[in-house]
Amino acid sequence: MLKGIIVLLFIAVVASLFSGLNFLVKDLGDPKKRLLRALGIRIGLAALLISTIIYGAYTGQIKSQAPWDRGMHPSMASPANPKLDNNIEIEESDK
Repeated sequence: MLKGIIVLLFIAVVASLFSGLNFLVKDLGDPKKRLLRALGIRIGLAALLISTIIYGAYTGQIKSQAPWDRGMHPSMASPANPKLDNNIEIEESDK
């Protein structure tokens, strides 16, 4: 659910970006007012997107699956690499 909200917010930010470009290039009326309104909407959507990502990371609904983060998260480490698994190091030091 949260990932879907993030995707929708990202699409809305990109749509706002292109609407601002359209106002900049093709608007014959008062382009500054509409352009600034599109900029304000884009800033608001981007702030909402960033806060949603931070909320998801804080609550654990979004987790990093990058290979370089496995050392920071011992629960995701593979037991084949004892340097990344804290339990193996503790067992070896007890002997």
